[in-house]
Amino acid sequence: MAGQNDPQGSARANKRLGLALVGIVAGMAGAAYASVPLYQLFCQVTGYGGTTQVADALPETVGERVITVRFNSDVDPHLPWAFQPVQREMTLKVGEAGLAFFRARSLSERTTVGTATFNVTPLKAGPYFNKVQCFCFTEQQLAAGGEVDMPVSFFVDPEIEEDPNLQEVTTITLSYTFFVDEEAQRALQAEQQLGHLAAPAGEGDGIEVN
Repeated sequence: MAGQNDPQGSARANKRLGLALVGIVAGMAGAAYASVPLYQLFCQVTGYGGTTQVADALPETVGERVITVRFNSDVDPHLPWAFQPVQREMTLKVGEAGLAFFRARSLSERTTVGTATFNVTPLKAGPYFNKVQCFCFTEQQLAAGGEVDMPVSFFVDPEIEEDPNLQEVTTITLSYTFFVDEEAQRALQAEQQLGHLAAPAGEGDGIEVN
């Protein structure tokens, strides 16, 4: 009964409850942030979410099963590039080497830097789609109006033939999306600014040197 008439006690209880809730939210945010690299590593190892695998060499055998690989491209609106596959699809046997090209062209009046993310669909095909060489492993830099053809070397693991969950899969779509590499873009702009400041005065600067 006394506690019900104690406004100070109620205020202290509400304060403790508020602090506890803030702590829970902060803890959840921290856990989510920490889980991002772990989730990326998990995807890379397992192929979860359509993440492809990385291989150092081609398999020793080529299977009989035929897979059609289609190519898709997207660009984040903040990156002023035109980006598309040179070929729309190709057909190859599992274990056979494939080589495809994607073309990027800058629509900007200054040098821009982009980084590609990627996945395959159906998502369950991710563990069997291996890339030997890919432009997505490094940042890509294009000068104003510049254009480049970027290769991706890949194969579909012959072990896909042994997976009963993928028996119906005859087509795999490989998709890339280019985003602005903000960190690299800032570094490039800082480097250009330093180069401009460090440039000696000359005839082109409109400054008379005695």
